Amino acid sequence: MNDQITMLTEIEDYMSRESLSISRFAEKCGLHSGTLSNIINSNRPIAMQQLDRITEAMGQSAGYYYDLYIDSYILGGSANWRRIGPLLLRCAELDKLEAIRRVVGNILDHLVYLPLLFESAEELYHRHLYAAAAIIYESVAEGERLQHSERLALCRFRLFHISLGDNQAANLHAANQFEPYVERLDECDQLDAIKTLADVYASLRQWDKVEYWATLLSRKASVQYQYFAHNDPSEKQSSRPLIYYVMYGYLSLAGVNDEREDYGEALRYTLMYSDTSWIKLPVSDEEALIVEQFQEWATTNQYLYRLMSGQTAVLAEYIGYLQPREQEIFPALFKIMQAANRFQMDVDHILERFHRHLAYQEQQSRLGSFTEPLTKDRYTRFLTELAIYHLRKERWDDGLHYLLGSLEYSIRIMSDSNIAICIGLFEKYRAHARPEHVERYHHYIYSELNSQKYKDLVYCFLPNTSRIPSTAEVR
Repeated sequence: MNDQITMLTEIEDYMSRESLSISRFAEKCGLHSGTLSNIINSNRPIAMQQLDRITEAMGQSAGYYYDLYIDSYILGGSANWRRIGPLLLRCAELDKLEAIRRVVGNILDHLVYLPLLFESAEELYHRHLYAAAAIIYESVAEGERLQHSERLALCRFRLFHISLGDNQAANLHAANQFEPYVERLDECDQLDAIKTLADVYASLRQWDKVEYWATLLSRKASVQYQYFAHNDPSEKQSSRPLIYYVMYGYLSLAGVNDEREDYGEALRYTLMYSDTSWIKLPVSDEEALIVEQFQEWATTNQYLYRLMSGQTAVLAEYIGYLQPREQEIFPALFKIMQAANRFQMDVDHILERFHRHLAYQEQQSRLGSFTEPLTKDRYTRFLTELAIYHLRKERWDDGLHYLLGSLEYSIRIMSDSNIAICIGLFEKYRAHARPEHVERYHHYIYSELNSQKYKDLVYCFLPNTSRIPSTAEVR
């Protein structure tokens, strides 16, 4: 008995058990009786909407018969996009990823389906059904691997974006894998791709890479702006106005020089993204908002770079400027703590005033959210600076609390450099740790970091530890 008959037999058995005629069952399913009769008699295939109605009428969960449907009408029949397209969408909605793999794997040899599969992946991507979209993008990319096409590059860009998460090592691998495809993208898509790469490398603190991509971003966006600022609205556009990418590149370059402690160069780039003399009039409402946000960042960062260069007297004025600007407080606190530790400043009054901003929060601006890897890396470093500040003041409980919080976040995002810093600091101040601090630390070291990579790291700080014991031994 073949699979199609098995599926139809399920329907017939149900009708028999429930003593339902075709007309009665058709009414229950919301189908025309003639349509149901043709389906049962194998005179016509079942459409997805019809299958869902039949499944619901039979009291089964959504998607219950999808595997049989794939066997009958995709693998064992003549594949038809009118059935495949809706099936992929429903499988994505129901998180039936293995079913998607079966369907796509079966039709991939038919090159005519590649554009259709790509369009399906795009629809799923824009609906945030990323896991399902990734399966299709991977398959399309495999089918296009010898073509060097723009579609291949866009698949790789989407997969790069989907793959970004908490794990910094995985993000680095994803960025390295994607880089060769940037120049194959459409000019408009290139800007978003380059910005994403710059952000990822910033979260990884690879400042030479950030400098390269941020410079390229401003240069490409400037060229496009000169030639395409007032192009036909029907043509493909970048996701943001072109002036955004020009300014964002300069903002990123200012950040690179901040990290390098070259505050004169950071100020130079800050003046570049605050300068609007090159912007063509009239500006749209969105462009006006972009200009307003970047000029606010420029003012904030000029205070910041003065502070970081040792002009500590500017701190009171800086805090006054921040007070009504809620969205700027969290990133400012990170730099204030860096300055406090560098210049031995007392900022207890600031920590008390902005206490509610010490917890992790998504960074927002008028222009949207900052990338999550960048925010999490900054928060991890912020906790470390808080720990150093309190430990310097011999407030051991507070210092170790923030230090262990930083270690936890560092492990979560797999930040090797910060994990090493946290372990080194804890060992330095271990004598001041309470039993609960030690227990928490041991959990992170002996359980969360129980891999060969981190065994070697731990051994650098604990040379008397010949091996990391198991979790059971620690307990």
